Amino acid sequence: MTGWLKGLVAGLVAITITGTAAWAQNEVTIGYQLIYNPWKVAIANGDFEKATGFKIDWRKFDSGAKVITAMASGDVQLALAGSSPAAAAISRGLDVELIWIVENIGSAEALVVRNGSGIVAPQDLRGKTIAVPFASTSHFHLLFALEQFGIGPKDVTVLNMQPPQIAAAWERGDIDAAFVWDPALGKIKKNGKVLITSGTLSSWGKATFDGMLASKSFGAAHPQFMCKFIKTIAAADQAYRSNPAAWTPDSAPVKAIVKLIGGNPADVPKVLALYDFPPLEVQASARWLGGGAKGGVARALTFTAQFLKSQKKIPAVLPDYSVGVNDRWVKMVLAGGC
Repeated sequence: MTGWLKGLVAGLVAITITGTAAWAQNEVTIGYQLIYNPWKVAIANGDFEKATGFKIDWRKFDSGAKVITAMASGDVQLALAGSSPAAAAISRGLDVELIWIVENIGSAEALVVRNGSGIVAPQDLRGKTIAVPFASTSHFHLLFALEQFGIGPKDVTVLNMQPPQIAAAWERGDIDAAFVWDPALGKIKKNGKVLITSGTLSSWGKATFDGMLASKSFGAAHPQFMCKFIKTIAAADQAYRSNPAAWTPDSAPVKAIVKLIGGNPADVPKVLALYDFPPLEVQASARWLGGGAKGGVARALTFTAQFLKSQKKIPAVLPDYSVGVNDRWVKMVLAGGC
């Protein structure tokens, strides 16, 4: 998602990271963002503290930029970040690595065409105006979609708009299509139809996701904590996957999520249904964290970094992004190591 780019470059330039940040024994700071997902229930219920025995300082962030800056300074040891800020951080050599795919963005971001725009099929996008937040995961997937549709950059007009602007422009009829996420996505769907989702585009080879970043040095020093942390987050995801219908607006898990991050309980089940929460076995496979340089996450980071470089957000693309991916803890859980 967007919002992460503002201040990211300045923050990273101002910080030199050597991996020698100090932390108190059996204490850790973990960052989360205001996104509906199952692991919020484990936070609210104190499950991570019970499992690890660590004192955890849970820190709320409203953008990927602030997450990366905090991790670079050593203030935060683990945190959720989208694939775009993660790719930027790894590209700049920060002491971080992806250890868990919190959610495959799936249908939570989509290209929607406005009713009355005359767009029925992908080829009808030619000559139309499409809005998207620039340098976001939606922008990345929009350009990928147009490429797959055989539509060149000069065949459409792409406008840089933030989600609230998109919703307003949609109501005025100023734009024909938009690639965005909720709550703007839900608003424009009321007078439009989904042409393609990020889930479909991810299945075509270029995934976008929210992942758990961890300090490499912290993880190496606390293997049992890392194993128990992953085991707990995996259990939270499994609780949702095993019976999503039970997560109603008045259910205990949904109430726990809303208590932690706010929002309308009625929205939580609908938003959760748009995401995919990969289980341990899938996380460890080459589809995601496994597979080295040819693994799904490493390849996704490479594609995302190439996109960021084309947008002049990073200076260079690394030859191998598996340096920022670690499946050790997932495999440790699968092997019963904690």
